[in-house]
Amino acid sequence: MAKATARHILVDTSEQCEDLKNQIEAGADFAQLAKEHSRCPSGRQGGDLGEFAPGQMVKEFNDVVFSGDVGKGHGPIQTRFGFHLIEITSRNE
Repeated sequence: MAKATARHILVDTSEQCEDLKNQIEAGADFAQLAKEHSRCPSGRQGGDLGEFAPGQMVKEFNDVVFSGDVGKGHGPIQTRFGFHLIEITSRNE
C-alpha cells in the first residue's frame, strides 16, 4: 500500500501561503516558518505530519501528496481548514 510523509504550513489566506512559499524558495527554513506561522498543531514539530496512507487526509491534500513531486513545495492548496503549503518528504507506491 502507498504511504507518504509530508509537512505543511496552514495559514488563513492564499497570499500568506504564497509569501511563505517564496521565502522557502529563497532559502528560508520550512520547519522554522511552520513553527512561526502555521495554525495547525503540527507547526510545533516544524509542520511534520508523519506517515499516512491515501485517504487519511482531506481530498485536496491527499491529491497533492500522492501525485506531486517529492521534495518540492506545493501550494497554496485550499481545504476547509485554510490554505496549505505542502512539502512531500517521501512517498512509496
